[in-house]
Amino acid sequence: MNIATPRSFDLAGLATPAIDARLTRVDVFTTMAEAEPHWRALQAADPLATPYQAFDFLNLWHRHIGAGDGVTPFIVTGFNAAGAPLFVWPLGLRRRFGLRLVEFMGGKHANFNMALWRRDLAAEAGGDGLRQLIAEVLGPLRQRADLMILTNQPLTWDGLDNPFAARPWQASPSFGHSGALMADFDALLDARSSSAARRKMRKKERTLAGFGAVRFHKAGSDAEIAAVLADYFIQKTARMRAIGLPDVFADPGVRCFVEAAAVAPAASSSAADPCRLIELYTLTVDDTIVATMGGLVGHGRFTAMFSSIIHGQYGAESPGEQLLVHLVRDLCRRGFHTFDLGIGEAYYKGLFCPDADPMFDSYWPLTPAGHLVALAFRLMAATKRTIKQQPWLWSLIGKGRRLRGRLADGR
Repeated sequence: MNIATPRSFDLAGLATPAIDARLTRVDVFTTMAEAEPHWRALQAADPLATPYQAFDFLNLWHRHIGAGDGVTPFIVTGFNAAGAPLFVWPLGLRRRFGLRLVEFMGGKHANFNMALWRRDLAAEAGGDGLRQLIAEVLGPLRQRADLMILTNQPLTWDGLDNPFAARPWQASPSFGHSGALMADFDALLDARSSSAARRKMRKKERTLAGFGAVRFHKAGSDAEIAAVLADYFIQKTARMRAIGLPDVFADPGVRCFVEAAAVAPAASSSAADPCRLIELYTLTVDDTIVATMGGLVGHGRFTAMFSSIIHGQYGAESPGEQLLVHLVRDLCRRGFHTFDLGIGEAYYKGLFCPDADPMFDSYWPLTPAGHLVALAFRLMAATKRTIKQQPWLWSLIGKGRRLRGRLADGR
């Protein structure tokens, strides 16, 4: 499907506009296959984007989850006069409330949502230029959709402002959490923790080692990955039940998506440095997996996607925290510069992710009907933010969920 802009869009008002960064055409692709060559071309050019917007990741998500949920690709792609892609907005369209809603693909499985932008366009255009460019793109879309709901967007990424922040937005309910890494892990740990906290960590390490041989490991073979995920799903189901939350991994489509992404090679994979789309790390005691973490890698940053810990005798020794220590030590050794634990508040994130990264949501109505629904979504999100930013109230909700979990289990 092709949507031509009403006129060729010229970035003449910008300070240093490059000829090949001028937008001349916008296409909306309604299948992943149509978008793939342009998406991959931009991806190969080191765009401003998070790992969650990799084509392979979202293609698997749509295949196993999105299509079954009624999501149709709505991939907005801008081109210059030479036909090279300048940006890719990885969106999906679905119908709710009788309206056509457009959202980022990836759903709850993408911690961070962004479009892919050629870096020079994102950096040179600035607020006014990007505001004008986005307005030009949105104009023709009014015939195709009623409302764009773009949530969980980082305000900045990889040292550049998020171009979508040039348009109206509101703060998301939660922050992202990240931290800079150092080549010297011991220096990093000293800077992020007190001597008392480190003594407590060492005591727990010794206690855990008393149960058997402790091993930190990155799952490599398909067989290892399958075994790790089998344990992970069991642990996660038990955890979700205990805290009174629905288990998103109970959906077979979700499990298939995670399994497929965990064995798929990452775009940067090579014979010398093989890596998967989702990397899996475990901490084991003898043959028992006591903690698991899965995450994505991109441009020297590790972004955690999911984690689990075992309960019982091992759980008292904070195996999840011990896995974090091993993982961050390994990332420092490998030269990574940033570690993030995604969106949402949790006490354990403070050790290696002390920075609260601002997130924002955009609700862009395209039709009169979309205006009414946009207002409702804005109010709901603002209410959720108010609740989550009040520790006592958020703690009360957590206690209520745990009580519901215990009652469901008959405890």
